[in-house]
Amino acid sequence: MIKLKMPLLAPEVDAAALKAVQPAVRRVVDQLYKGRCPGSDMLGWRDLPLKEDSAELRQIQKLARKIRQKADLFIVVGIGGSYLGARAAIEGLSPALPGNRSGPEILFLGNHLDADYAAELLRYIKGKKYYVNVISKSGTTTEPGIAFRLLLDHLRRTLPAKKVKERVIATTSPVKGALLAMAEEFGFHKFIIPEDVGGRFSVLTPVGLLPMAVAGIDIGKMLKGAAGMARHCSENRTLGKNDALKYAAARHLLYLAGKPIEILGVWNPALLYLAEWWKQLFGESEGKDKKGIFPASVGLTTDLHSLGQYIQDGRRDLFETFLVIDKNRRKVAIPELEGDPDQLGFLAGQQLAFANQQAWRGTMLAHRAGGTPNMTLHIGKRDAFHFGELFYFFEFAVAVSGLLLGVNPFDQPGVEAYKKNMFALLGEPGREEERRALEEQLLKIDDSE
Repeated sequence: MIKLKMPLLAPEVDAAALKAVQPAVRRVVDQLYKGRCPGSDMLGWRDLPLKEDSAELRQIQKLARKIRQKADLFIVVGIGGSYLGARAAIEGLSPALPGNRSGPEILFLGNHLDADYAAELLRYIKGKKYYVNVISKSGTTTEPGIAFRLLLDHLRRTLPAKKVKERVIATTSPVKGALLAMAEEFGFHKFIIPEDVGGRFSVLTPVGLLPMAVAGIDIGKMLKGAAGMARHCSENRTLGKNDALKYAAARHLLYLAGKPIEILGVWNPALLYLAEWWKQLFGESEGKDKKGIFPASVGLTTDLHSLGQYIQDGRRDLFETFLVIDKNRRKVAIPELEGDPDQLGFLAGQQLAFANQQAWRGTMLAHRAGGTPNMTLHIGKRDAFHFGELFYFFEFAVAVSGLLLGVNPFDQPGVEAYKKNMFALLGEPGREEERRALEEQLLKIDDSE
């Protein structure tokens, strides 16, 4: 089970402060489980691991085995929650170097609009056998929509129609949307995103599970870890027994104490995309109504030599959450070097994991001394079961944290603002007046010095 240690949060967060916030925590948790909170129509994630669909799981595993046997490449098309969770698990649980991985190479498209990357990918896939997993509830989101057009066009120009439909898997809404209509019209293999599960909470649905399974990850164990955490959170609704609640409460107290920025510090490069998933989950859930903790991340020890200076000595409006894996998969001993030319001979014989641990311990003490409160989340080891625990831990914590903040953690109204401008500027029919007004604004900006 994931453990939270937080002695270095005092004086901002201490036993008295946690006791004082417990009634508010209990209130929002009751609302969450009774379905009486803002966004109550989007609580499908809450019990999702406890309602495992064995038939669907077997279907995912069967298709994944086929793809692993036959494909050179597996291309995931999606943006935000439609790809970040899968990528977090794949990067976090697969061997670090691509040459050491089994199965097809996994690529991602549709998470940006860069022409150079798209052109390079289209050249790279030429002559290779690939499958496409396009993920979108609506099918009209711009970035994955364009990416899927590019890949579907490529498939159609290189394969007969019967083969094209075999190479496409659509993960989409069960009831409506352009992608659902395309899947049914063209006969694509189809998986469903539950209507009551939002994108950033969808990692434990086929959105995340199919790409993970294609990467060789044991998704059964992933779901077991998540189910264990779901039961733990449901059965333990006090701060003393539930570290996910304690994490949410600590974040809230730090926010009230004038710390509106949280930095997630990961001590293993395999967790860098886990941090990217976490940033979307927390940023999109809490950042609304002019409220919210800004989520940032650092990769350590790397960023101690860049952002570490700011964290140590910059503005005192931030706090840190360290993510530490307690048990490494492999051991590497630091060797002796004759003559000790680098003056690091005192390290000879020590394990590299031990050096990383002491770097974390020294950092948390230094940053606390510099005025940055910090806490540490301990993951037992880097495997599918513990990742399942961690995914659910953060989902539950952000729901409670957002409700404590007084916002709806399950919507994202601000995401649509840029889309309206972009669609108008791209010439979407019916938005001609908007386009002219926007272009006038841009002309003034372009003409300014």
